[in-house]
Amino acid sequence: MSETIQPKATIVIFGATGDLANRKLYPSIYRLYKSGKLDENFAVIGLARRGWDNDIIREKVEQSIQGLTSEDEDVSEFTSHFYYKSFDVTSTDSYTDLKFMVESLEREYHTEGNRLFYLAMAPDFFGTIANQLKDHGLKETSGWTRLVIEKPFGHDLPSAKKLNKELQAAFDENQIYRIDHYLGKEMVQNIEVIRFANGIFEHLWNNQFINNIQVTSSETLGVEERAHYYDASGATRDMIQNHMLQMVALLAMEPPINLSTEEIRSEKIKVLRALRTIKEEKVHKYFVRGQYGPGEIDGKKVNGYQDEAEALKDSTTETFVAAKLVIDNYRWAGVPFYIRTGKRMKEKSTKIVVEFKDIPMNLYHKKDDLRNPNLLVINIQPNEGITLHLNAKKTGNGNLTEPIQLAYHQDSESGINTPEAYEKLIYDSMLGDATNFTHWDEVALSWEFVDRLLASWANTKPDFPNYESGSMGPKAADELLERNGFHWWPE
Repeated sequence: MSETIQPKATIVIFGATGDLANRKLYPSIYRLYKSGKLDENFAVIGLARRGWDNDIIREKVEQSIQGLTSEDEDVSEFTSHFYYKSFDVTSTDSYTDLKFMVESLEREYHTEGNRLFYLAMAPDFFGTIANQLKDHGLKETSGWTRLVIEKPFGHDLPSAKKLNKELQAAFDENQIYRIDHYLGKEMVQNIEVIRFANGIFEHLWNNQFINNIQVTSSETLGVEERAHYYDASGATRDMIQNHMLQMVALLAMEPPINLSTEEIRSEKIKVLRALRTIKEEKVHKYFVRGQYGPGEIDGKKVNGYQDEAEALKDSTTETFVAAKLVIDNYRWAGVPFYIRTGKRMKEKSTKIVVEFKDIPMNLYHKKDDLRNPNLLVINIQPNEGITLHLNAKKTGNGNLTEPIQLAYHQDSESGINTPEAYEKLIYDSMLGDATNFTHWDEVALSWEFVDRLLASWANTKPDFPNYESGSMGPKAADELLERNGFHWWPE
């Protein structure tokens, strides 16, 4: 879809006083406004329990976008589109008042009845809100109505099914937009383009030419203020069930017959269906879990997970997961997909490494030489870009080779503006483009896969902590690859 389209909408944010709205949503809406993707025909209604008013939310929005504006820039025209209502999500009166407010602003801003409801709050009330919106006539309008939902979408498959049933009692599946902010990142969306627009890669994108594929998402931060949420979630629910499996699906999917939302989703779902089910007695051969202990990051000593908060003492929650995934289909038979994610690791990085097989007879390497395989590295963050690792002749006499890198960095090109993931996803949701949102079938298959793993781990007590803060995880994660003669790239 063309980026010149300027959707008209009333955006209603549940949880408008929260951290997500302040750090992500308000700056993203501002960037859409400044870039011309939103014109004057929009209004934002913030809802939360706090006793704010219109003046307070406008002041808070102005503070949230300070880093994006020039010193003398007048943002009052932008912030004038923001309104606030103190709101109780369980009160029917609140929804009656909200309907009146929405309809009044629709007339003032000529938004053509288009409504985007963004649930930026605890998931406990998602079902309640959705059904109250329907019961009070907020779903029915002359324009479109969409419901944007943050993760976590359930705690396991049964809870996800319960939540989905509640949502679909009020909204159709094509009106529900489940956010996975990784899918909004520019280089994640570039995975499809790299594959399907370049014969040099897609012709080799199979088990004949690829040794293994690795996906790493590491953080240097600990749990910070999220201790309560994280201890009930862990790395598996927080990262594997959504972000990591979504990236694997994009890497492994078959070419869709076209680039429509339905066809791309269909191919991703086939990958998730093809993930090999690991029996409980073999889980230790395919999965590694870890928890960070004390260590050092950037020259500063940091606490271990169990010392981050009193409630975490003796916790068995995993802060690290590595896995060998096997996709049982014709294209990927025999090719392991290695994934790892963790907190308090050596570096903050999200990257994909595709390791290609060596040629049958390499004339430029002796058997005892350390070979340098060809690698395709897709950096998702922080340095967005693509690097191709090749071998070339060393300068001078002889036939010695050395690895070289052909690199393209997205942020190094003059004038390029890589949109914040939320900016892209909010815009897509207003356009009705659900390609980069997760369908219920994807959510269900991911939970089904993860639940088996968690059930197995629940039967054994881990020996935590088992990796130092500032490292790249437990030694067992390295051994996971070494069994097949591989190691994590790049070291």
